[in-house]
Amino acid sequence: MSEILPEIAAVWDAYPEDARSTAQQLRGLIYEEARQQDVGPILESVKWGQASFVPKARRTGTAIRLHWSEKAPEQFHLLVHCQTQLVETWREALPHLTYEGNRALQLPLARALPMNDLRRCVAMALTYHRSRT
Repeated sequence: MSEILPEIAAVWDAYPEDARSTAQQLRGLIYEEARQQDVGPILESVKWGQASFVPKARRTGTAIRLHWSEKAPEQFHLLVHCQTQLVETWREALPHLTYEGNRALQLPLARALPMNDLRRCVAMALTYHRSRT
């Protein structure tokens, strides 16, 4: 896993400690799953003020964005493109998790991250296009 880009660090530096810690854990999980799923290098950037992670190889997976907001300070969000079927698929496979529309998985900061469930969600996102062909 590479160093965090300065632009992502700047976004995360504005987060409270629990949200920053969650973001860092999720970033680690994304890189771990990228290795497990053999999707190749991950490109990091900031999109819409959110840290974004996507496989460098085209038509492999969809971007995963990580976000915390003062509007919902008790939640952290793992977002994917709203035109994918990912959240619908997650909702069917993992009904015990909390979702926001067709674009986000909500993670309460007061609870431990459901790492096994998140591993499945991240793997599906990183291989979204590859698994559809």
